[in-house]
Amino acid sequence: MSAIATYRLCNPVQAKPLIDAIWRNAKGWLMGNGSPLVVTLRQETRSLAQNARLWAMLGDISEQVVWHGRKLSPESWKCIFSAALAKQDVVPGLNNDFVVLGQSTSKMTKAEMCDLQTLMEAFGVEHNVVFKMADVWGDE
Repeated sequence: MSAIATYRLCNPVQAKPLIDAIWRNAKGWLMGNGSPLVVTLRQETRSLAQNARLWAMLGDISEQVVWHGRKLSPESWKCIFSAALAKQDVVPGLNNDFVVLGQSTSKMTKAEMCDLQTLMEAFGVEHNVVFKMADVWGDE
């Protein structure tokens, strides 16, 4: 058994034999090796296409929007949008500053990434952002 195995479950018919195979492999490993295994089930995270679209949109917003008198980096815009989507909290930092308790976009599900990009599109409309790659993104 390799150190890490990842399986994509798409439907109950496909998932059942795969889960049975995982059980057989895990049982053999545990009986033969004795070291613990960890099994994690989670929703699939964002796709590479969604990630590429995210960064293209963040770049366009960064180039075209002045926010409270400042131009912000794509990374800063990512923090702003992900904080807005998750309704995140702000707490005092260690140096008399403030810290946003963040949500990683790399851990977002595909649905959460769609919600984030819809929020960004709405913001773009309100601030006259022209998304340069909009015609080639397509739908996912």
